[in-house]
Parts: sequence; structure tokens; C-alpha cells
Amino acid sequence: MIHKEGRRLIIISFLFLGLVNILLFKDLENISWLYYILSFGLLVVFVLIVQFFRNPKRTTPIDPSKIYAPADGKVVIVKEVLENEYFKDKRIQVSIFMSPLNVHVNRNAISGVVSYFKYHAGKYLVAWHPKSSELNERTTVVTKHENGKEILVRQIAGALARRICWYVKEGDKVTQGEDFGFIKFGSRVDLFFPLGTKINAKIGDKPVGGETVIAEWGD
Repeated sequence: MIHKEGRRLIIISFLFLGLVNILLFKDLENISWLYYILSFGLLVVFVLIVQFFRNPKRTTPIDPSKIYAPADGKVVIVKEVLENEYFKDKRIQVSIFMSPLNVHVNRNAISGVVSYFKYHAGKYLVAWHPKSSELNERTTVVTKHENGKEILVRQIAGALARRICWYVKEGDKVTQGEDFGFIKFGSRVDLFFPLGTKINAKIGDKPVGGETVIAEWGD
């Protein structure tokens, strides 16, 4: 299944790469081996574009006690930090880096109500840069759980990403596992949990968005 954010780009890419392939055939008609190599390269490019926008169907068991990973990727940060934008106090940060080969759909980690949303224009440092969460293009989404606690999820653009997409606003009711956004090409998602939350993730883990239980509510 192809995500809606990629359908137009895939059609344009198909037409453009098809045209390039026709021109190559005309220019290299007498050098067939070179034509086949370049043609195969164009096919690889097209396949990479298509796979980037894939949107696999995920079944998320709704569970108020659990917090699911909002994205596929690799856990690169698990630590206690001072969150300065919304909470302005200490939180547990878990960061998931998404390479261009990962699924880039972002899913709700919990069910609840969006209590805060803000988009920040910014730079395009590499997603694993320590300052990317403060300086890069990003969104901040805070969701309030039925238990009264809140978690913050931050979409962060990377060096390749040039567009963050989101489908929520303040006051929206959201459900675990449903799409809330998409980031085009390499990127990162940060989560900020209340102190005392049981964190199941560790650095190097490769969670699956909407399926991996990344944390659980503490007492």
C-alpha cells in the first residue's frame, strides 16, 4: 500500500524516468550494454522512491497501559533530559532515527486528546545531530492520556527531509496506532515521557511503529 503523500511524486517520477529511458535508448541504440546498465539504474531509483512511501497495514491492540512506538527505525537516545518547550521540566527522552529505507509513517503512541501542537520552521542538520531537536524543522505534538498524564512526540526533519506532514491539531481525539503524520526521507522522532514511566526501549533497538511497546505507564 502506498501512502497518500507519495502518490503524486511516484507518478511524476515514473513519467520523468520513463522519458529519460526513451531518450537513452535513442542515444545509445548502438551501445546496448551501456543502455541496459543505465536503464537498470533508473529502475532501481524508481523502486527506491516507491518503497520509501510504502504504508504497510499495522494492527495496534488498543491498550491504555501501553505506549507504542510512533515510528519504525532505530533507537539512538534513551536518557533523562530537560524538556524546554512545553513541560519545562525533566522528562525521559527516547529518540528513533528513521533512515530513508524505513517506513516513514508516524503513528499515535497513545489514545487521548491533543493538548498542544506547534510547527517550527528550521534548519536541516543530520537527524542524529544532538541539536537537531532544537534547530531543525520540526513539529511538537502533546497528547493527554485518560490517566491525566501527557507525552510529547516531536517530528524532526533530517538532512534529506524537506517536508513534515501532520494530520492533527489541538483538541483532536486520537487513537493508538492511527496515522498522525509523515516525514519525507531521512528523519527522527523524539518522545518525552513523565519520570517514572517504564521504558522498554534501549539504544540499538529497532521498533516497529504501531506494534512495538516502547514504554508502559508507571504507578
